[in-house]
This record gives sequence, C-alpha cells and structure tokens, in this order.
Amino acid sequence: MTWMNLPNRYLIVILTFVSTCVCYIERVGFSIAYTVAADAAGINQSSKGTILSTFYYGYACSQVPGGRAAQKIGGRKVLLFSFVLWSLTCFLVPLDPNRVTILVVARLLVGVAQGFIFPSIHTVLAQWVPPHERSRSVSLTTSGMYLGAAMGMLFLPSLVKLKGPESVFLAEAALGVLWSVLWFKYATDPPRSEHPKAAAAGFGESLLPTDASPRTKMENGGSTVKATKIPWKKILISRPVWAIVVNNFTFHYALYVLMNWLPTYFEQGLQLSLQEMGSSKMMPYLNMFLFLNVGGIVADHLITKRVMSVTKTRKFLNTVGFIVASIALLALPIFRTSVGAILCSSVALGFLALGRAGFAVNHMDIAPRYAGIVMGVSNTAGTLAGIIGVDMTGRLLEAAKIEYSGLFSPESWRAVFFIPGWLCIFSSFIFLVFSTGERIFD
Repeated sequence: MTWMNLPNRYLIVILTFVSTCVCYIERVGFSIAYTVAADAAGINQSSKGTILSTFYYGYACSQVPGGRAAQKIGGRKVLLFSFVLWSLTCFLVPLDPNRVTILVVARLLVGVAQGFIFPSIHTVLAQWVPPHERSRSVSLTTSGMYLGAAMGMLFLPSLVKLKGPESVFLAEAALGVLWSVLWFKYATDPPRSEHPKAAAAGFGESLLPTDASPRTKMENGGSTVKATKIPWKKILISRPVWAIVVNNFTFHYALYVLMNWLPTYFEQGLQLSLQEMGSSKMMPYLNMFLFLNVGGIVADHLITKRVMSVTKTRKFLNTVGFIVASIALLALPIFRTSVGAILCSSVALGFLALGRAGFAVNHMDIAPRYAGIVMGVSNTAGTLAGIIGVDMTGRLLEAAKIEYSGLFSPESWRAVFFIPGWLCIFSSFIFLVFSTGERIFD
C-alpha cells in the first residue's frame, strides 16, 4: 500500500506531522545561522535576544486571527497560505545581522505566517480525527516539531560550516515549497461521513468551513449547516481554558528559551563546539519526539480501556510531565559538562512533551467545535512566553555577565533555567485544580 492509498485521515495526519517538522527546522535553523552570523559581526547578547524574539511578536499577533480564518474558510487553505508566505520570505530575505530593519521585518512576517499553522492544524484534525484517535494523532502531529528541531540541530551546523549561514535560509525555503506542493496535491476537506462512528461523538459535526454570514448554506446534497457564532466571552472566562493557557505559556517558555539559547549555552557557557558535539546535540529534541508519541499512545490506552477518565488521564500526564521537567531544569545549571547538560535538557524537554498529552489535547476535549479558536487563544499565550523568555534571557545574561577568562559564569545561567523550572511547578498545580476532560462548549 502506497501512502497515497492510506485512509484520508491518516494521510492528513502524516502531512500535518511533516508540516510541523519543517516549521521547527526553520526555527532552529534561524537560531543556529543567526548565532553564527551575529557572533561574527560582534553583536552582543541583548541584541541577539531582541532579534531572536522578534519572530514571536508576529507569531502572537496571528494566533487568534489564524484560528478564526481556519474556522471561516477552512484550515486546509489557511495552512497552505501560511507555508507559501514564510517560505518565500526565507528565500527572498538575506541573513545580514547588520541590516537590522530588514531582518526584523522578515522575522515578523515569518512569525505572522507560522502563527496561522497550529490553529489551522487543530481545526483540520478536529474535522478529520475521531475522539478515540485524538491523543495519538495530535501527539504525532506535534511531535514533528521536535523531530524537526532534532534534525536541524544535527545537520544545520554542518551546513553553516560548509556553505555559510545564508544556505540555511535557502534550504528551509526549499523544504517549505516542497511541503506546500504535497499539501496542495493530496489534502482535501473532509466529507461528513469520513468516519461513520464519529458523528455521535462530536467528530466533524460543525467544523466544516462556514460563510461569514449567519445564513445557512447547503452541503452534501441538501443538508444544512449553520454558521456558528463563537462564544468568545464563555471561552475567555472559562477556568479549564485558562488552565490550558497557563500550561501552554509555561511549556513554550521553557521550549523557546532552550531552543533559542542552547546553542549559545553550549558554545559560550560550556565552551563546546556544536560541530564537534556530533549527534548528542539533537538528543533533547529527539527525546521530545519520542516522549510526545509515548504520551499520546498512553493517553489513548488509558481512555479507551477505561483505566482512567479523560479528565484524570489529562491531569495525570500533565502533572508527571511538568514536575519531572521542573526538576531537570532546576538541575541543569549545576552540571558543567556536555553529558550533564545534554542529560538534563533531554529529560526536561522529554517530560514537557509527555505533558502535552495532558494540556495540548485538552482543546479538543472541552471544545471540539471551536478547537482552532481555543488553540489560537492558548497558543497566543505560548507565543507571549517566547517573546518574554527569549528576550529576557538575553538581558539576564548581559546584566549578569561576569568576565572570567572570556566566559559567562555559571551564575549568569542559573536564573535562565530556574524561571521555567518554577513555572512548571506552578502550572502543573493550576492544571490539576482547574482542568477537565469533559466537553463544556456546545
């Protein structure tokens, strides 16, 4: 059986998995390429933090609009548009740390384009995937982020060394265009009968794209589907929604700080060359890829076998993931060797990924009809974490920098890792108290 002959929903999940993989190759690639170019140009850490965080300003602005656009015109179309936009930007804009204005505008545009991606993906998956497959489908799709980050960490430093930082932009653009062609050719909107058992469970019931007007439209040989009015007030005051939001913020604070600053930590904090570290530098992200899929499989098993309720399953995996991650983050600056740093960062990111089987899938549990919208609200908080965490890390390092043989002192990194460590403990408590696995939005 070729991949084109797979059931449609499996093909959609595979393509969305590849899309997240490509997106994170781009994000890690920019961090690696810009770090090399900026260091060569003598850019200080605070300025580097500002440029690295610029992406997240654009990303934050487009999360909710992306969810709304996916709801109105279809996640499939919005996802394709976003890929074409950021790929063209990477292809057309040169990587020059001294041309700050052009670089800032480009990163803002890439951020805006990629901000459409995850709300669109959640809208598409909520249309295609039945409830009993949601945990592993969402886990597989989002695990592409970390496989992409691992691949970026493994291959892109060598590409930079051989061809220069600019080559990373061209390689990322080529991957984005290739995925866009595959999505355009093979992705379709779901028929309402794609999964016969799903209708009663809320699968695909009202997530088909709707017109802007409140009038009904005719689909599937005469059946009517009413355009849905989004209950914004109920969403924004819902405690379960805020439990997701808080955990999304913490997850992405830790992820984006490590993703953007681990290359600097290895190079300047520990005096390790990324090229000489070999495959070990990809282990934190490979661990995320593995743990996220394990979490999805475990969650679906616990729910379908009735070992735990949906609510208890989400709380259990979220709590275990975030508490173990907090311990690893707090321990990370204690170790001054590559083995210790890789071990702690791998445990931290791996168990954070396990926690995604708790909070990240919870969008579809509580609001399958508005999965893209709730994801947009939640991911806006996660993006704000990127803006705050990545920029603040640069400022912390610059302010706490103590010259000692030209290196940052261990103390200058302690606050960098302690902040997300304590946030993990706080967030796990919030999710434990306020979350639910029950549907609360009709």
